[in-house]
Amino acid sequence: MAGLLNWFSQIASITRFGLLSIPQRRGAVTATVIGIAGVVVVLVGVLSIAAGFRRAMVNSGSADAAIVLRSGSDSEMVSGLGRHDTRLIADAPGVARTADGPLASAELFVIINLPKRATGTDANVPLRGVEGAAVRVRDRLKMVEGRMFEWGKNEVIVGTGAAREFTGLEVGGTVKVGRESWPVVGVFSVGGGVAESEVWSDAKVLQAAYHRGDSFQSVYARLNSPAAFQPFKDALTSNPQLSVKVLRQSEHYAEQSQVITRLVTTLGFLIGFLMAIGAVFGALNTMYSAVAARTREIGTLRALGFGGGAVVSALMIESVLLALVGGLLGGGLAYAGFNNYHAATMNWQSFSQVTFAFAVTPQLLVQGIIWATIIGLIGGLLPAIRAARQPIAAALREL
Repeated sequence: MAGLLNWFSQIASITRFGLLSIPQRRGAVTATVIGIAGVVVVLVGVLSIAAGFRRAMVNSGSADAAIVLRSGSDSEMVSGLGRHDTRLIADAPGVARTADGPLASAELFVIINLPKRATGTDANVPLRGVEGAAVRVRDRLKMVEGRMFEWGKNEVIVGTGAAREFTGLEVGGTVKVGRESWPVVGVFSVGGGVAESEVWSDAKVLQAAYHRGDSFQSVYARLNSPAAFQPFKDALTSNPQLSVKVLRQSEHYAEQSQVITRLVTTLGFLIGFLMAIGAVFGALNTMYSAVAARTREIGTLRALGFGGGAVVSALMIESVLLALVGGLLGGGLAYAGFNNYHAATMNWQSFSQVTFAFAVTPQLLVQGIIWATIIGLIGGLLPAIRAARQPIAAALREL
């Protein structure tokens, strides 16, 4: 027990001497801390794009909400349902009902081009035709400015994300639909979900504008409870009059987010790995400098009975502490610079823009700290081993 306490005491003493010597090599130490902070900033910043996009998608569906598409469709763009189909879906068991009828909205999904505020370049924006139940199906929808469009009129409301990112979508602006310009009469939010990237209008009016007859692309339904999903799905998929694909809304949007989140995550780790290599070399340089500057000190301590293991452990602790400072600095900068930063990107499933906010989550910050710690461990290992293996006599000749 006494030997173990003595070993810890040796580590503490060597570590304290090392930390006290940092001002004498502040240039190399600062470069290392900044290099590691840069790795964490970039890694967390890029991954926050994927986290924000995924969160926008996840916030778009609840456990008691379902979407019905044509069988074989992977997005609304390639789906198609007739009026007869939508009526069968609305009448299926499990669909919640009110005095006004079933909470099922047959919806039309088209793409329009609008200029971005930041660049002025055109981008694809979803224009969705909805039915009266749409507001109840998406229970978090609320008007934040203006009013709801009037049914049967050429009017639109826009999501907060679309209003922020694209020109002309403020209340009082207009949207080009076919050959006509429809006024924007309101702005809505849905708790950060993907619908905030969309423009909404009356489905019947939109069908007439695009000569779609009485066809739709999807049906959004509110169910009696999450447990009602399976009976609802079984009733539709076993109905010989229908050929449909039934998903929980959360599952549907999770599928929609896979391409972009996988791409951004892969890119983030690749960039982070390449930068981490440079940061490791910076840490190596710093710790080798520390060993060189402390050759006589280490030799003296070894001559006084300090063990090689204590020297290795102390130098590793010093390296990790410097890396943690860089990691914390990088995490703080990433949070300040990226969290809740609003942007828009392409949803490759629907080929339309999705607005979202970057999300620097606690998990990403922990991940950044772990990367910094690994950099510190790798950067401190070889110098620590070199210091421990240095012959005592050679070190003392430096006196």
